[in-house]
Amino acid sequence: MPRYLLDTDICSYAVKRKIPSLFERIKLAMLADEACISVITRGELLYGLALVPQATALRSAILAFLEEIPCLPWTARAADQYGPLRAQQRLSGRPIGYIDTQIATHALAEDLVLVTNNIRHYQQIPGLVLENWAE
Repeated sequence: MPRYLLDTDICSYAVKRKIPSLFERIKLAMLADEACISVITRGELLYGLALVPQATALRSAILAFLEEIPCLPWTARAADQYGPLRAQQRLSGRPIGYIDTQIATHALAEDLVLVTNNIRHYQQIPGLVLENWAE
């Protein structure tokens, strides 16, 4: 059962092998069935890939990663949390962007720890548990 939802930046670092210990940690979490991604992250990774069609090695690495990592579908529960949180962010003048808010509310809805290298960005979201495996 997943315990961790991996943010797009962490997945990107791992796939590109920028931080060898991060790749190993994700691999171990996947073997223990503890790590997953949001369908939103899947879309972001494929979007980034589409911007660099000549990057064949990166394409192979991302597609192999996506074949192995469980991907959670967006749910009504996540959407129910997204609307009010996004409105609160806009009204407070502290938006973090709709995609990141979707990923955060997906973690909240599934009661998962969000693994990200962007702690400062997400720490303003009440109740969201964060870990940085890139440190």
